[in-house]
Amino acid sequence: MALVEPFIFQVVGYQNSGKTTIITKLIKSLTDQGIKTVTIKHHGHGGKPDVMEEKDSSRHLSSGAIAAIVEGGGRMILQADKLNLSLEDEIELLKFYQPDVVLVEGYKQKNYPKLLLLKKKEDLHLLNSITNICTVGYWSDELINEYMQPSFSIKDEVLINWTTELILGHVHKNDEKS
Repeated sequence: MALVEPFIFQVVGYQNSGKTTIITKLIKSLTDQGIKTVTIKHHGHGGKPDVMEEKDSSRHLSSGAIAAIVEGGGRMILQADKLNLSLEDEIELLKFYQPDVVLVEGYKQKNYPKLLLLKKKEDLHLLNSITNICTVGYWSDELINEYMQPSFSIKDEVLINWTTELILGHVHKNDEKS
């Protein structure tokens, strides 16, 4: 597919709210439907993400290279340093793979359609401070009583099924445009 712009969908919430678990389930569900998916994860915990220490590519970076690729057996790993790419730049980089969907973990304040995960009462303010929420995944029924959008327990497979159908609807709409 993917000769058109990919559909960009975010999964957001605070640390340990289940973002990675949901993203991996969405990847599997979309892949099972034949949808080419790429992901971007925002490392929002301060500092830099871990690199593969003691590998040649890390030595290349520590010697001053701004990027290094390791390739073998059909797998490629890109490490880059001294770059401050925007989310949009990262999306452009991944368009090389002609994905149908870009799943973004994090970047709460970006304005792409998103699934918001709520784990604690303290997270409820996100309902008012985050834009473009399509659905909410919640850990406890008491967290969602007054929210009007589609919302599902994080433990309920309906969350993954509903979100997959939402994404598929956008992908197929993009296909019709091409």
